[in-house]
Amino acid sequence: MIKIINLKVNYDEQNVLDGLCLDISDNTIHGFVGLNGSGKTTLLNTIHGQMKKLQGSIKYKDEDIKRNDIAYLETINYFYPRITGKEYLDIFKTQNPNFDINKWNTLFELPLNKLIEDYSTGMKKKLALMGLICLNREVLILDEPFNGVDLETVQKIKTLLLKLKSIKTIIITSHILESLLPICDSISYLNNGKIQFTKNRNNFDEIENEIFAMHQDNLNKTIQDLIGVIGQ
Repeated sequence: MIKIINLKVNYDEQNVLDGLCLDISDNTIHGFVGLNGSGKTTLLNTIHGQMKKLQGSIKYKDEDIKRNDIAYLETINYFYPRITGKEYLDIFKTQNPNFDINKWNTLFELPLNKLIEDYSTGMKKKLALMGLICLNREVLILDEPFNGVDLETVQKIKTLLLKLKSIKTIIITSHILESLLPICDSISYLNNGKIQFTKNRNNFDEIENEIFAMHQDNLNKTIQDLIGVIGQ
């Protein structure tokens, strides 16, 4: 189990994450949904150890989570220049010699002998995901994994994650609720650095209504004010 305990993270003396507490069960997919700037990426960076905690802890199996427990797919992926997809995956394969690159590529269908700089955004995301799978870490965290990929690849990734959760614990973020509903066992709504609520699968039908209720009054007022300005 992953336990996030009273987690607080500051950036430029402002609270980005403010007292987060959450338990994530093993062999499940937990989603974080929220508006842009709500703290989703900061949370993943903190879990991965890229950002310092002001207070609190993140435990995995009752110990502080370690970077080598985690494979992390960031929103924007970095690749060394002038290397091919095959050369990129070979770097990861040094840690897992049994990983069959060609067999896995029957799923992703990448031109592995071409330079990565010639890949599309979606192809780069698929390549990065293959690299993370090759690492074979127990915890997989994915930041907006469906951004920039086509509909067929979205379905492939969703199907893959549903199979992988039998051997991994998966955390995934999105600002689009509909992308998380089919695959997650639980979803937390993150807003202004706080978890407003967490719902399990049997209560997913409540999520949209609760988010809508939080924001609709302000939205109605803002739009009404704008329309009033137009009418002047």
